[in-house]
Amino acid sequence: MSGLGELDRPGTPNSPGAWDERSHECLGEEGPGTGTPVGARSGTGHGDAASPAGKQASAAGKQASPAGTRSAPAARRVADPVKALMHRHRDLCERAVDPLEIAAGLEAHGVTDRTAARFRHRDVFSLAEEMFARVPRDGEAAEDPAAPPAPRLRGTWIVLALLPGTLCAAAAAGLRLTDGRARLTVAVAAVLAVTLTLRAVLRRGPLSAGADTGSAPVCWLLGYALLGDGLLSNALTGGPDNLPDGTADGPWPVTVAPVVALALACAPAAASAHLFAAGARRKLAASRGLTDFSASVRPLLFGVFTLFLGALAVLLALTGAALGEPAAYPQALTLGALLLPARLLAVHGFTHAARLVLTASAVAEGTAVATLFAGRLPGLDLLAAPVEALVAAWGPAGVPTTACGIGALVLLGHATRRLTRASAHAPTERTR
Repeated sequence: MSGLGELDRPGTPNSPGAWDERSHECLGEEGPGTGTPVGARSGTGHGDAASPAGKQASAAGKQASPAGTRSAPAARRVADPVKALMHRHRDLCERAVDPLEIAAGLEAHGVTDRTAARFRHRDVFSLAEEMFARVPRDGEAAEDPAAPPAPRLRGTWIVLALLPGTLCAAAAAGLRLTDGRARLTVAVAAVLAVTLTLRAVLRRGPLSAGADTGSAPVCWLLGYALLGDGLLSNALTGGPDNLPDGTADGPWPVTVAPVVALALACAPAAASAHLFAAGARRKLAASRGLTDFSASVRPLLFGVFTLFLGALAVLLALTGAALGEPAAYPQALTLGALLLPARLLAVHGFTHAARLVLTASAVAEGTAVATLFAGRLPGLDLLAAPVEALVAAWGPAGVPTTACGIGALVLLGHATRRLTRASAHAPTERTR
């Protein structure tokens, strides 16, 4: 399949076999235009075969049979182009449980509403409905697929989505109440517990994806949200001279409030992913064209994105007030704006872009810190000039805000193209 025209141009079916006996007879029969004269197929065709004219027609038919054989595909193309398309996408038609899956699969293979017009249909959805209706099935007819069931709210993933934030808040309280070796023990136990619960959240429920989206970059981004601003401030003044002690006013300040808010935001993120998936499936069932579907899903995507950022802002205000720390709105909001579209893309099968942008954002943060240390070497002070200028203008928050903000804009733009396609919202083969 070299291109769109080659993929969906009506042609001779080339599948391993026919759908059933009736299909076999339909594909195997020869009629007018196939090169076999009517009189030659029947010895009693109005007595023509026995007459001199019939004999001449029979002889002419034998001489023209090679050319007639070559014209058979053309006759079939004109007769039933939809049947040829069904055989070309036979696996898709056989495993589909409703026309929406066929429409999504056709779109994933490059079929558009304009392509569907070649098959005398106004859009891909109408073409998919005919293909679904013409697939032979054993037993009773399938149920009405007009309204596919939307994903249901389940108590299991709701509880799981609340666990990371609960454990992280408990760990923050534990760090405030302990010191010395006990504080270190609480910190290590908290990291392990939150990591395990996050893995569970990302493997079950609306945030689950079939492939890894880059756990290492995400860990770096969260770690930088906790320790990065303090490290950057120390690097600008010739430090750090001591390890972090888990407090916000120590020699290496630790910003706990944004990390706790992000952990608590797992629940709004799961709810946003659920609302987006359910709403997209309903709009897919109601849409009558790919353009209409994309236009209706785009506001839904922006809506759940805005809803999540609003919930995160509220959580930042609450955690900052409870812990007595700055809320760190720019850093945390841009990081949340980066993580949500990355996860939505991964959930719907588009993991490559999410992994690439997450890695680029993490590398940008790490490079900013590394250039400050490299600038201390003789003759390399120019390396630290860009970061120093950025920090002088925006403070230490300028580095993560810039890195995550640019990444968030890139992923959101990519999501508006990928997640507004019908093929992203049906259980079909997706581009990764």
